[in-house]
Amino acid sequence: MTKHQTPTSCEGCNSSCPSSRALLQRKGEHTTDVRFTIALAGNPNTGKSTVFNALTGLKQHTGNWPGKTVGKAEGGFSYAGDDYRIVDLPGTYSLSSTSEDEEIARDFILFSAPDVTVIVADATRLERNMNLLLQVLQITDRAVLCVNLLDEAKRNKIEINLNALSRRIGIPVVGASARSGEGMDQLLAAIRSVALGEYVCSPYRKNSLPKHTAQQVALLEEAVGQYYPEVPNKQWIAYRLIEDDPSVTTRFNHPELLEKAREVHLVIGDNFHDQWTEAIYADAYRICSEVVTQADAGGRLPLDVRLDRILTSRAWGFPIMLLLLGGVFWLTIVGSNVPSELLSDLLVGYIHPLLKSAMLHLHAPWWLTGFLVDGVYLTMAWVVSVMLPPMAIFFPLFTLLEDFGYLPRVAFNLDELFRRSGAHGKQALTMSMGFGCNAAGVVSTRIIDSERERLIAIITNNFSLCNGRWPTQILLASLFIGAAVPTAYAGLASIGAVLAVVLLGVGVMFASSWVLSHTVLRGEVSTFHLELPPYRPPQFWRTLYTSLIDRTLIVLWRAVVFAAPAGGLIWLSCNIHIGGMSIAEHLISLLEYPGWLMGLNGVILLAYVLAIPANEIVMPTVLMLTTLVLGGSGSEAGVLMEGGTAETFAVLQSGGWTLMTGVCLMLFCLLHHPCSTTIYTIYKETGSWRWTLLSIALPLGLGIVVTMVTAGLWRLFS
Repeated sequence: MTKHQTPTSCEGCNSSCPSSRALLQRKGEHTTDVRFTIALAGNPNTGKSTVFNALTGLKQHTGNWPGKTVGKAEGGFSYAGDDYRIVDLPGTYSLSSTSEDEEIARDFILFSAPDVTVIVADATRLERNMNLLLQVLQITDRAVLCVNLLDEAKRNKIEINLNALSRRIGIPVVGASARSGEGMDQLLAAIRSVALGEYVCSPYRKNSLPKHTAQQVALLEEAVGQYYPEVPNKQWIAYRLIEDDPSVTTRFNHPELLEKAREVHLVIGDNFHDQWTEAIYADAYRICSEVVTQADAGGRLPLDVRLDRILTSRAWGFPIMLLLLGGVFWLTIVGSNVPSELLSDLLVGYIHPLLKSAMLHLHAPWWLTGFLVDGVYLTMAWVVSVMLPPMAIFFPLFTLLEDFGYLPRVAFNLDELFRRSGAHGKQALTMSMGFGCNAAGVVSTRIIDSERERLIAIITNNFSLCNGRWPTQILLASLFIGAAVPTAYAGLASIGAVLAVVLLGVGVMFASSWVLSHTVLRGEVSTFHLELPPYRPPQFWRTLYTSLIDRTLIVLWRAVVFAAPAGGLIWLSCNIHIGGMSIAEHLISLLEYPGWLMGLNGVILLAYVLAIPANEIVMPTVLMLTTLVLGGSGSEAGVLMEGGTAETFAVLQSGGWTLMTGVCLMLFCLLHHPCSTTIYTIYKETGSWRWTLLSIALPLGLGIVVTMVTAGLWRLFS
């Protein structure tokens, strides 16, 4: 029995959904008595995750560039009294299992036998998407085609006869614009109809294979039916046996069947895959030519093509990329100053004294007041006041560029440089993901087919400046680089410094990739297909919501969670004395000389040791150590922090910081070991301590060497 739930309002919707779209499952909840399992497949960047979100309300982050989904996401919903489990498969162009994402999608459809497979296609690129659709129809008899992005097709004057398309491919076809919710009711009805058997699919399985090849495939298909009569997708199994697909041969391993497959392969020759691919594309072209019409645009190039001629050109591609990044940094640096000082005044200047007074009124012991108020609270307050404003500005701007479709153009511009460095072109995409989070960038390397090139991408992803390091770089650039030039040029100098650090990280990524590809990870560079998605006007309010909830607040929360115990630990280390000196003073003294050699100091090195859980708490830790160890008591630290950025600069100067210290720390912030989350992710992805340790040692070693050389040259010429 399944239970019927009353309609509810979906997250992000402005109105209550009709009963046909009643949403049941949210994060942390599970539907019971699931009756049907739905697989969601499609090419990258067809809006598949948006369809998933519209059905389940789980709010996966969707971005306008390929490779967003690299694993299976699951959700659930209820419709017409039945509970459904839906699995969002990784986006893929084919099911030939040449990469991990293709294998995940293919194996789930082939061996998990979902009740319905929904294929999401891009209405503006239907012929390209037909390759995957026709392969899916060779596997399953129960499928629905969702032609998404009809609004984009209309904008490009493309019309699709959905009924005619349905008749030709033998399955239900639903038109949709998932971002606005259009077509979701019809999609649910089609899914239910196929799941209950009310709509009996007769999927298109003709092919344009050469006659001789088709005859041999038919013989092998007959043999599959002889040894495995219960298998519904015998033609697909025959195709994969001819190509000696390991995932298929291990499951259909009857000796006589495998021998028959080898005989057929010998007769057909080694070009079967080319023949099969040509046949699919021929069928796709013929079907689409009969159902798709595109109005004459009067000889003018589409807007997307005209934009790409500029944004991906040799002359303008890189300058525009640098200009856009510089603009984002300028808005972030200039815009975050005032709110940062206001937050500092509120959290440190007003609330901190109130908390101390409250603890005094409660007659709390001095050590408890110090631990909770001067340690835990003060660190968290500094994290919020310093990190929240720049992140709240930077992440929405970066997300707008992502949703507009600009990030794949960055990848396109950088592809040749990655190839020359011995890395895979898709590393440009994983690098872009690393700018958000290095752990996410490591996971996204699954889209790279070659194991060797995937390892290169994993090991070097730390050179992408992640969420946790952006605020540190922006703060240091504002305090030290901006202060080193006339006031009128302070903002411009700060922007240039941050941009230079980002470009240095990319350059180090190229250089280290080249070294790895010529030493421990030798091999040939493989080719790949990079799709440039259409430009889409970003949905401003949804982008704002996504960037604030999925990025800013989550990163800030993680920083606060790590900052709280770190603040307490710092306070304890500064107030527990051994031999007349605090523990922190002992450790700082031990690290002072190595820090001096690197242009830093013992406080900074100790902060990096204490802050290994997350990059976000490095600067709060530095400030707490500086104020509590060098500035005196916790109450004095609170007074020093009341003034916001200007007072922060004074605190650091009182700790002996100079322009050289700021520059060396910016370099070390870029080139140092990954955070604990990324380290754990690297180990899980590689399954090897060897590569995990190399991923730690490479950036850390570079950070030490680069800062030592920089400090040495600085002292030599100053």
